[in-house]
Amino acid sequence: MGVEYDPVNKISRRDFLKISSSSVMGFFLMPYTKPIALPFEQQGRVIDASIKLFERPSFKAKVIETYWKDMLLSISEVTIGDEEPAYNRIWYEIAGKGYAHSGAIQPVRTQLNPPIAELPPEGALVEVTVPFTDAHWKADKSFPVAYRMYYETTHWATKLVFDDEGQPWYRLLDDKWEINYHIPATHLRIIPYEELAPLSVDVPPSAKRLEVNTPEQAVIAYEWDRPVFMSRTATGAKFSNGNFSTPPGKHITNHKRPYRHMARGNLAYNGFDLPGVPWVTYITESGVSFHGTYWHNNYGRPRSHGCINLTPQAAKWIFRWTHPIVPPNEPGVFENYGTLVDVI
Repeated sequence: MGVEYDPVNKISRRDFLKISSSSVMGFFLMPYTKPIALPFEQQGRVIDASIKLFERPSFKAKVIETYWKDMLLSISEVTIGDEEPAYNRIWYEIAGKGYAHSGAIQPVRTQLNPPIAELPPEGALVEVTVPFTDAHWKADKSFPVAYRMYYETTHWATKLVFDDEGQPWYRLLDDKWEINYHIPATHLRIIPYEELAPLSVDVPPSAKRLEVNTPEQAVIAYEWDRPVFMSRTATGAKFSNGNFSTPPGKHITNHKRPYRHMARGNLAYNGFDLPGVPWVTYITESGVSFHGTYWHNNYGRPRSHGCINLTPQAAKWIFRWTHPIVPPNEPGVFENYGTLVDVI
């Protein structure tokens, strides 16, 4: 059922992430003519409460197995499935056993990091580099868990502390509730300043423009009216408790934060509580923004509460490319100017 690794059709991790966040048309335009075997170890975390493993990449195929939330899977291949769902036909082969739809699987890796003893006085931006890690109220695993933090979420670390066994933890400051919790330091990496450097600095701010094409569920960045970046997205949708469509019209990206704890409403009734949302670029005072997403991998149709959901990699690119520029030692910026955004 799987395919052998073919050096002609080999794919890098960067290409894998590009496929996972690209449009279906973009996938077909890539120079691969058969399912793509991955020559590196790629993990996937189950996002939904449960998902099914099928004999072939189709929801009509025989179910082989059920996987549960936060289980880790080995992704051995990425391929195109049946016509449905048309907006996202990307499937993953799981350990050579069968196929699971990509929409409910977050591509993840496991990377442990050496702790940094001396953080800057103002703190440092950090990123989770393991599939998930539990944040405790104290630097002690016997204390209750405040939140479970997921791969590529971003946070603000203020101090390195040690537990009674001498193990290092980072103390994190929650930007919404202004409380502290702690995560094992090896599960977080300090994001270096060079990763936060602005992109296309030689292009005047007035020559940059973002287009959010809601019918096509695509985000396109332009320089001098020439497209330089495109990503699939999931924009605002209509729910039983209201219309949360992304507001059409012209906006600017005048408010940006590299991390944000987003919470709203009743969790039992279409509410959400999402710490560590990465690479947030706001376009309205009500909080509509571009941002990275770790609670789904199902781009190509509206499904948000108004925001423009992107993969963390795409959201980071937009964060760095747009104006105003966020200084690397600050948790955000708010100005009266920004990059033009057309929502159509």
